[in-house]
Amino acid sequence: MQHVPCREGKISAFASINVCSRFREKTVNYIILDLEWNQSSTGQEPEVATLPFEIIEIGAIKLNHERIMVSEFSQLIRPTVYHRMHRITSKLIHMRMEELERGKPFTQVVEDFLRWCGEDYIFCTWGPLDLTELQRNLRYYGMEPLSRGPIAFLDVQKLFSIAYEDRKSRRALEWAVDYLEIEKDIPFHRAFSDAYYTAKVLAAIRDLEVLKNVSYDVFNPPSCREEEVKVQFDTYFKYISRIFPDKTAALADREVSSSKCYLCRRNLRKKVKWFTPNGRHYYCVAFCEKHGYLKCKARIHKTEDGQVYVVKTSRFISPEDVEKLTERRDHARKLHNHSRKPSEKASDKAARLKGHIS
Repeated sequence: MQHVPCREGKISAFASINVCSRFREKTVNYIILDLEWNQSSTGQEPEVATLPFEIIEIGAIKLNHERIMVSEFSQLIRPTVYHRMHRITSKLIHMRMEELERGKPFTQVVEDFLRWCGEDYIFCTWGPLDLTELQRNLRYYGMEPLSRGPIAFLDVQKLFSIAYEDRKSRRALEWAVDYLEIEKDIPFHRAFSDAYYTAKVLAAIRDLEVLKNVSYDVFNPPSCREEEVKVQFDTYFKYISRIFPDKTAALADREVSSSKCYLCRRNLRKKVKWFTPNGRHYYCVAFCEKHGYLKCKARIHKTEDGQVYVVKTSRFISPEDVEKLTERRDHARKLHNHSRKPSEKASDKAARLKGHIS
């Protein structure tokens, strides 16, 4: 397959960048992508572990730098893994397997699609799943990956929340269309129609600053320190680490465990040391004399081959939020101590006594 230079979203995932300035260059197109996929029909077909979701339709809209529709793409894909339509999929997208059998092979459709995308673009989706499943399908068919590392893209569902709501809520596509009073002139729940409406929502966001809030698909995490992602947004800082062999190695890394002010670049003393309530999410609080309390949250993610990488976010919080986080830490400690075996507690007590005596 020809390697399209924009396979990394055309906006480097390997550096701190001002995404908004790239859009002002008036060269970047927006590829609004939506996929439909099928899965194992429970009790009739076994699931293929390396391909739980088989893509059966690709729909896309191309917007130019002014977010005006200039082209479209729509193609059914003939399945090779799951030959029975899952009942939920069939009910949602109103498609029969006989219709899919008239589609084209996945490899041909993807080659056509990437050629159609062009040379300078950023992917846009409704929610964070489509690029992950597209890359999983690419790997299953032995095709070249979209990127060797994370892909910067626009999650229009998130952007809608930033532009019109509380930044945290995640609405259904049709809800957003109704909120913006966009005309519903074609049915929902097919790849092309959902891409079409996602493009309409994106075009309705007039504040270009909102588009700085890129997301990252991490189907392929950074493989080395030089490829790690460090991006500063308006209200927080994001760091995506390279791959580590295990959680212990990740948490021992200086960059992962650091608490640095992303505004003045100083290393800060921790007021609340790293703790975890669940073994997956880790929190700490540090204090910057110039900018206040900084909360760091590190999430441990497993790769499909059993290794790990870390996504860490840092943002400033109020003293009241510090107090709440401290209470959460104390609660986690109580739960941890309560769940430990008596022999472990006795061993720790003996160790403390020994250390005290010596």
